Amino acid sequence: MLKKYKLDDSTMDFIGHALALYRDEGWLQKPCAETIERVRLYHESLSQHGKSPYLYPLYGLGDLPQAFARLSAIYGGTYMLSKPVETVVYDSDGRVCGVTSEGQTVACRAVIADPSYFPDKVEQVGQIVRIICILDHPIPNTSNSESCQIILPQNQYGRGSDLYISCVSFAHNVAPAGKYIVMVSTTVETGNPVQECQPALNLLGPILHQFHTVKPIYAPRNNSNTEGIYISNSYDATTHFESIAEDVIRIYQEYTGLSDVSSILEPAPDDPNEQQQSNQ
Repeated sequence: MLKKYKLDDSTMDFIGHALALYRDEGWLQKPCAETIERVRLYHESLSQHGKSPYLYPLYGLGDLPQAFARLSAIYGGTYMLSKPVETVVYDSDGRVCGVTSEGQTVACRAVIADPSYFPDKVEQVGQIVRIICILDHPIPNTSNSESCQIILPQNQYGRGSDLYISCVSFAHNVAPAGKYIVMVSTTVETGNPVQECQPALNLLGPILHQFHTVKPIYAPRNNSNTEGIYISNSYDATTHFESIAEDVIRIYQEYTGLSDVSSILEPAPDDPNEQQQSNQ
């Protein structure tokens, strides 16, 4: 399809990586319907909230788990905050049946956790480098945007993975007035991870301060159906959370055995507290 419309390589890179959000070149060998649907999703998202297809949460990403906690409580979930996990309890068949914290064991049928809780049940599949930069100006050539995402397609820089730039600012209550926080990230491919990010750093203009981390990427290698332990993948280099949503769906399907995820999208029951507030 791309060849039929005589699109050049740069346009193809832009469509595949900046609009359709593919993370490798495998999309070029797939039927075009999936790419069309992804681009249509981007287009429809542009018309939903302002000028961007992305949502930027106020007060940073910490508000996402807080929103989940509230929704979970509506469905009957119980939270035990600041409780260290001491022991995971298994039954005679080797299936998880509880979690012990501070001498108290909570019974369960399954455990969902990130890789840090089960280092013996995961394997390292790569590394990610993140550089957090503090600026006193918007990223140049972004129309003075207070938030933005920039994706540098891998082919443009002779790489095997994209470079990601995500910017938020004082407008989102995450920084003092006039300050911008920019995160640059990518999958590590060489022995000099920070240097790999240089093409992205070059776009930012003067940087007041920068901090970098290089962390391993883990993937589960256990039998979740047998053990009842469902482990997420590590966060990857992407800044748009599509891969995280895909991982949530994967865990949901493994736990429930259902391939249809439409039930996840059903409206939540009314929160009586919110209803009372609206009436007042």
